[in-house]
Amino acid sequence: MEKQFPILQIIDPNGNIIDENYENEITEHLIKTFYSHMVRMRVFDRKAVSLQRQGRIGTYAPFEGQEAAQAGSALALNPDDWMFPTYRDHGAAMAFGHSLKSILLFWNGRNEGCIPPKGKNIFPPGIPIATQIPHAAGAAFAEKLKGTRNASIAYFGDGATSEGDFHEGLNFASVVKAPVVFFNENNQYAISVPFHKQMNSKTIAQKSLAYDIPGVRVDGNDVFAVYFQTMKALEAARNGEGPSLIEAVTWRYGAHTTADDPSKYRDQAKSHQRREITDPIIRLERFMKNYGFFDQVWIDMVQKEAADEIDQAIKEMEQFPAAKPGDIFDFVFAKLVWPIKQQKEEYLEMIGGDKK
Repeated sequence: MEKQFPILQIIDPNGNIIDENYENEITEHLIKTFYSHMVRMRVFDRKAVSLQRQGRIGTYAPFEGQEAAQAGSALALNPDDWMFPTYRDHGAAMAFGHSLKSILLFWNGRNEGCIPPKGKNIFPPGIPIATQIPHAAGAAFAEKLKGTRNASIAYFGDGATSEGDFHEGLNFASVVKAPVVFFNENNQYAISVPFHKQMNSKTIAQKSLAYDIPGVRVDGNDVFAVYFQTMKALEAARNGEGPSLIEAVTWRYGAHTTADDPSKYRDQAKSHQRREITDPIIRLERFMKNYGFFDQVWIDMVQKEAADEIDQAIKEMEQFPAAKPGDIFDFVFAKLVWPIKQQKEEYLEMIGGDKK
């Protein structure tokens, strides 16, 4: 299956173009757009981990190492498309226009963090594994029924492909030819379970065969390969050709979440080695140096602007009223049912009844 679904690259880890078919499409504007978004993501991610360690936000899911997969795919979308992220795809949401303040509010326990900017179709992050996949297929089918050219993209990890929702979503989308791209970020660990222990399949892309849809594997740390393959899949979807499955092979450097210790289940030395060899930002910098696009003054400016923007978003988040834990009981059903009402009463009694 690895031969049938080879990992596609446009630039190699040393920053050299190895697929000349795309050479003319890689413009300076595109390069700078990718780089600025990826730096912005990394600065945000590191800052968010620091905020969690300081107790200023709750448990956080870091995505450092997956910037190319998220930036390349999100930037391939049209403004009116639909995005269905997981709890690790806030980088993609950032690139698609989500507010940094809202993303931080989400991680600080505020329901308002689930609300995208006006006019942006960004679903709240999927916390239960794979539940967003059928939603993405349904939204795409609705767009098809309305006669638009809007598509949707569903993000998910390798662990999600072992869930029933994955298969139901792909099967439904295949039957109705829904304009949806199923975008798998294969970071090779489903929490603590390595890929080879979770499934017998050699690839995730091969799972497309069961539903008779196109499947492709890309180097998830090659932002160009991710971008152009996602563009191709989206264009096919818009033209009525139905869904596609993309497997972006990547790696998360850190923990599954800040409540996790990855050293318990993998050799973290491998992550340090990957930073030197396959890091998506370093790879893009090598490319920029090789082809005359590298500008240290501009890079310094990009990093400063990202840091300033994120610091401002943190200020806005921390000026927001603190979340009321009691709210968690109020928005499960339209009308409070007795078991939840009883739980709320017990909770309020436990905390003294003065913190709704």
